[in-house]
Amino acid sequence: MIIATNIRKSFGHLEVLKGVDLTINKGEVVSIVGASGAGKTTLLQILGTLDEPSNKTDSTLLINDTLVNQLNDKGLARFRNEHIGFIFQFHQLLPEFTALENVCIPAFIKKTPRAEAENRAKELLDFLGLSDRYDHKPNALSGGEQQRVAVARSLINNPSVILADEPSGNLDSESADNLHQLFFKLRDEFGQTFVLVTHNTELANMADRKLTMVDGVIVSR
Repeated sequence: MIIATNIRKSFGHLEVLKGVDLTINKGEVVSIVGASGAGKTTLLQILGTLDEPSNKTDSTLLINDTLVNQLNDKGLARFRNEHIGFIFQFHQLLPEFTALENVCIPAFIKKTPRAEAENRAKELLDFLGLSDRYDHKPNALSGGEQQRVAVARSLINNPSVILADEPSGNLDSESADNLHQLFFKLRDEFGQTFVLVTHNTELANMADRKLTMVDGVIVSR
């Protein structure tokens, strides 16, 4: 599913990632933990093709049998849209659009016909217990509901992997627990692969594997 080798990232003289090697299997839930500044989010951004390694020619990133570091900008954008779903700590929903419209946006970017995209979005919102929230804008939704809409949005294009950065960090404990259970339900029912960066000990320990980062390297698996 994901094979990353010798991933390095520097910002000026600061080396944030120091040669990370990582393999993630299909249908696996992997958590990445570590202190702030350890390089977790930087690694996630590179895995999600939102950033690239400083040593691009001396590293590899293989996702779903595609060497993404060999794609041009247009090909990379298309690959990201079709194969990678993102869930952020702050849901990043667009406030002027309804829940249904927010979920459909990645499908519209993919040029999926409107009727097909809306039907798929409704299926996901129904699955996530939001069948009565199609037409609600984000400010009319609770924090947990907003994050479930963000989960639906991440799934709309049937991506190969979901990358989540502190997905429950902005939720109360009950909503966070519900979200955590949802990840594993999605894995069990759809074979979905998750990579989760989190400070939440409960979520980290629920994962199939917990990776610990210290000073830009993975020190335990």
